[in-house]
Amino acid sequence: MSARPRVVASSVAPSVKPGRIRQAQESIILQAAEKVFARAGFAGTSMNELALAAGLPKSTLHYYFGTKEVLHRAVLANILELWLEGMEAIQPEAEPREALARYIRHKMRLTTERPDASRVFANELLQGAPQIGDILRGELRRLVRRKARIIEAWIRDGRMTAVDPLHLFFSLWAMTQTYADFETQVGAVLGTPVGARAMNRAAAHVESFVLRACGLAS
Repeated sequence: MSARPRVVASSVAPSVKPGRIRQAQESIILQAAEKVFARAGFAGTSMNELALAAGLPKSTLHYYFGTKEVLHRAVLANILELWLEGMEAIQPEAEPREALARYIRHKMRLTTERPDASRVFANELLQGAPQIGDILRGELRRLVRRKARIIEAWIRDGRMTAVDPLHLFFSLWAMTQTYADFETQVGAVLGTPVGARAMNRAAAHVESFVLRACGLAS
């Protein structure tokens, strides 16, 4: 079974099967909305602003997503789906060191390339996850528990140091997403904007730190 939960399809399924034009339009809208929601939040954003950012008539946004709430949920679901793609590396037959390293690199790459995505998601969680609480308690919980059982098996087989698998994921999420969510703080402490060089250094640190904690690196 694939590790990738189809949160977009199951949660905000369109009434018409997507074709190439529909997919292209939805992608434009979702990317624009991600940036607007990251800066203004859900309450501070209007459909007019979202349409302006996407370069499309407001009627087009309503056609594809209906309401601001549905669009916001679609943005969140798309973000979660992208993040969780990296969990596909965690398979029973995989080498623990490489699997965890791949997952970390995936998360750090998305943090670098899509910092707004992390901020939108953090804002949703700070509000108590009103839009995607059901996804967190459903698909996300089931996926993370499946992956945690794989890590538990690695530990039983002596392939890595004993850690709490669920809290390992919480730690990974915190370490990778902090560079987007608290970019201003990170940049202030570093004394420089958080650019590619800083993020490469951060990615190397997080990977090394986690692998050592799991007994997978010296």
